[in-house]
Amino acid sequence: MRTIFLSVCQALDRFTVALCALACAVLTGAVLGTVILRFGFDTGFIKLQNLAGYAFAILMILSLPYCLRRGGHVRVEVFSERLPVRYLRVADSVALVAFLIPVFGLLAWVWMPDLIYSWSIREGAVETGGLGGIYLVKTAIPLSGVLMILQGIAVLIDPEVVDT
Repeated sequence: MRTIFLSVCQALDRFTVALCALACAVLTGAVLGTVILRFGFDTGFIKLQNLAGYAFAILMILSLPYCLRRGGHVRVEVFSERLPVRYLRVADSVALVAFLIPVFGLLAWVWMPDLIYSWSIREGAVETGGLGGIYLVKTAIPLSGVLMILQGIAVLIDPEVVDT
């Protein structure tokens, strides 16, 4: 069961990496296109600007589980440099169980009514003529919360899972 869970978490991590890479490429292209259109041709394209914003939002929210999987989280501990490695492992375990799971579980739970409403009306852009599909971007928030919980449990179960 443990091996299956870790394999699923690894597959989800690869999926997250692919989505982040795609979002980064789209963001780069959209910003470059917006700049070229604005300063080269003195015109604008609202949908392209919305696409850049959507790609940035996806990249930022899905970077959280990506970072956790690779041990890139920030430690704000003054004494951790002087304490043994075992302390860091225990501190990580306590933080994952006491903070990560409740906070990201609450994030996913509290966001669901807004997400369900957004899907029910097929929420679009705020700007007139903007890119629709904001409900798809909003779906990334609880998805990221669930991925954070799964990756946190994977790191807790097997510290070797952290890709460095």
